[in-house]
Order: sequence, then C-alpha cells, then structure tokens
Amino acid sequence: MSERPDSAGPDPDDTFDEFAELVEEETRRDPDLAVIEAGSRTLRTQGGPPQADVPARPADPEVDKALREVEAELATRWGETKLEPSVDRIAALMDVLGEPQRSYPSIHITGTNGKTSTARMIEALLGAFDLRTGRYTSPHVQSVTERISLDGAPVSAERFIETYQDVKPYVEMVDAAQEYRLSFFEVLTGMAYAAFADAPVDVAVVEVGMGGTWDATNVIDAGVAVVTPIDLDHTDRLGTTPAEIATEKAGIVKQDATVIMAQQPVDAAQVLLKKAVEVGATVAREGLEFGVLDRQVAVGGQLMTLRGLGGEYTEVYLPLHGAHQAHNAAVALAAVEAFFGVGSRHARPLDIDTVRKAFASVASPGRMEVVRRSPTVVLDAAHNPAGARAAADTIGEAFQFSNLIGVVGASADKNVRELLEAFEPVFAEVVVTQNSSHRAMDADALAAIAVEVFGEERVQVEPRLPDALEAAITLAEEEGEFAGGGVLVTGSVITVGEARLLLGKG
Repeated sequence: MSERPDSAGPDPDDTFDEFAELVEEETRRDPDLAVIEAGSRTLRTQGGPPQADVPARPADPEVDKALREVEAELATRWGETKLEPSVDRIAALMDVLGEPQRSYPSIHITGTNGKTSTARMIEALLGAFDLRTGRYTSPHVQSVTERISLDGAPVSAERFIETYQDVKPYVEMVDAAQEYRLSFFEVLTGMAYAAFADAPVDVAVVEVGMGGTWDATNVIDAGVAVVTPIDLDHTDRLGTTPAEIATEKAGIVKQDATVIMAQQPVDAAQVLLKKAVEVGATVAREGLEFGVLDRQVAVGGQLMTLRGLGGEYTEVYLPLHGAHQAHNAAVALAAVEAFFGVGSRHARPLDIDTVRKAFASVASPGRMEVVRRSPTVVLDAAHNPAGARAAADTIGEAFQFSNLIGVVGASADKNVRELLEAFEPVFAEVVVTQNSSHRAMDADALAAIAVEVFGEERVQVEPRLPDALEAAITLAEEEGEFAGGGVLVTGSVITVGEARLLLGKG
C-alpha cells in the first residue's frame, strides 16, 4: 500500500509516473488477454450453487397489503432522480434517531459501474469470516426490500414494514422542520442505518445512490472507502468529465481512511489521489498494490488468481461472467483485507479456503444472469455506455451465440446512442421496447436512434415488454433449437427486473 505523505516512503513523482504508465498500459489491454477455456466443477460444487436473492411478493395477503401501503407512502416522496444536493435532511434524521450509523464500522462504495456486485462480494467475504453484515444497495431489481440486507439476505417484508413504522414518526418530525421533505432515497437510507443498528451488525457495506459528497449515505465515516471505475453517467448532476465526477465521488473519502481504488481514467485518479493526500488517507491502487493476476473462463463463471494486499490468492472460483467482475472481485478482496488491517497493521493474507468459499457463493441478480434455456435468455442491467461495453465483451466471452437478439428498454436520461453502439457488433437484431417507469424512453423514440445505429432491417419495435420478449425469443429460435440462438435483455435495471418477473423469476 502507498505510504502516507508524512512517512519516509517512495518518491511521489516516481509513484505518479508508475501509476500513469499503469493506466496507459491498462487502456491498451486486450480484454480477452489470458482467457482460456477451463473447467471448475469441483470448486463450484464445494461452494454450492449461488442463489440470486430476489424476494417475491409476500405470500401472506395481509403482509403484502401492508408492504404495498408502505411502498405507496414512499412513492409520494421525491424519486431518486429529483435531488437537492445536501445532506442536511438525512443528518437531521440521523440526529433524532440517535446517530444509528455510528454504532458499527462501515465500508463505503462509490463509482460509476460495479458498485452493487462489489458490495455483494464484500458482504460474502465478511460473512464467511463470521461477521454479521448489513448491506445497503440501490436500485432494486424487483422488490424494494432487496435494498436492505442482513446476514447476506434481504430483510423480510415484515421487518421492512416494521422498520418503516419505527422511523416514520421521526421522518415526519424532520419533514416538518425542513424546507423540503425527506426523499424516497433518504428515508430508505435512514431505515437501513436504523435496521443495521437494531440487528445489530458487525459491519455495514454501503453503496452510494449517486455521487458521494452530498449523497444521503454520506453521513457515515467509513474506515474503508471503495471507488469502482468512474465513467460518464449522471452528467447533468455530477459533471461532464471523469475528473468532475471523481470530485463528487471523492466526498466519501474521510480522514485517515483507507481508499481502495479500482483502475481509473488518469484525470479521475489524480482527483482521488489528491483528496486522499488532503485528508491523510492511505491508498491502495488496482494494478499496483492489488489486482487480477490471471483469469480463465470456467463452467458457469471464471477461475481467478488475485493479488491482494497480503499476498496471492490462487484458484478462486467466481460464478459471475466477465473481466469486469474479476476486477470487482480484486477490489472487494482488497477492501476486506483493508478492513481487517492487512497492509497496515499486519501483512498476513486472509485464509485462502475461506476466501474461495465466499467468492464461490456470490450471486448478482440481473448481471449476466441466465433465466431461461432453449433459447438461452440472459439478463444484464447495463444502463450506460461503459456498462454496455462490458456486457458486450462478456456475452462474447461467456456464451457462444451464433444469433444473439437484443431486447433493449432504456431510460430517457441516459446516453442511449452510445449504449446501442456498444451492442451493435454483438446483436444480430434488436427489439426495442420500454419498461413501466415514468423515466422510460418511448419505444418509438428509442427505435429512431436504433435504426440509425443498426439499420432499419435489424430493428423491431414492441412497446410492451412481454411482446418484446416473445418477439426476441421467436427470432432466436429461427435457426433451430441447437443453432446457438440467444436473447440478451438489457438497457435498464427496471427493464431487467420486469423481464425477470415475466420469465418466472421471483
């Protein structure tokens, strides 16, 4: 790990030159480098099949009714896309709740892509080392209860309702004293922090909603701050360059914390390193202090060799596809090592068998998730150009489709053209559609852009998602049952969640 500014360590100029060379090298790196076909049935069996923990509606009609009432009340508040950049309201709520977020240590995660998958990996590792965990992530795939997890599983509907009723009087108290009512996301954040304190948890794994500095989650003083790769997204709120976006995200880096930094654009990395120096934080950088040494395509996922802060971890099976997930795994491992003091208080690596067991248990619903066979239907929640590029690379690496049909339903506030351009080389045809969200781009408007990218003969329009899925499956089947046809549903977390329900998941 890099030395603090006041210690006798490497020359800073040499370190920055080394980092610049690393970034340049990674920019040129072939994403398929060192990827070969390999089996890992034994490791996968030892870890057990990962279960995608997406809860269904409550079976009890009374509980379901109560949950719907809570959801309806939350829906009357500002949605997640309407923001007033301030932590004043959430700080006021924490104050009247007795500062529950200070009753446990935290690992705080920001970045553009990979936050939820990284959070799930961190949670799995901590749980494997017998720590009670709380995880707060967003958005949800199907149920709002997914956002708050205890011990690796979403809280029950009953507990979610109970937590809401517990904090509701305090929420109303803050509402009355503030210029604006608490938002949907602020109330959920308060609920999560209260639920974690009530459990109680040994450690909370917290994903920001947007940005960092003024994000509602940023009332914690996390000892470990994680920054996944930064790219352009939410540019109307966070900035139009990686450096501007990094400035907002650097707000989660607190005094004397440890920063686990994934590979970043050079200008974003410089911003993050400067913030770390300002607050006396210690930095561990992917590619220097930790990283992916090797990865091989395996049955149902990949087999990795990771370099952590404490040493090398070999034969680590991860039941998720794609180079980006291997890099997320390296970041997650370094974050947990830092939490346990590896690289600062001692240099001993974590127990390798426990690490292997944890990674083998990881699931990430809606991220390259296979939900049907014959033809194979894959769901991926890529919703911005960087996520789409990763998904396009991964689908080619992990699946041998000869005829891949895309189903795309995107949000109107996203860079839809670049998202479609990322998928153009891998989609034989694309069916454009829209989900039920008020943020969804109109299917005809999306089709107009798709025609410019794919050509008219490769674009089909089906405004209703059920019709779009049926059309895509029919197109995939045209070459015959064993011809390698497949469907990738993508463009939005909401599209993926609704498709997941339609295809019988949850």
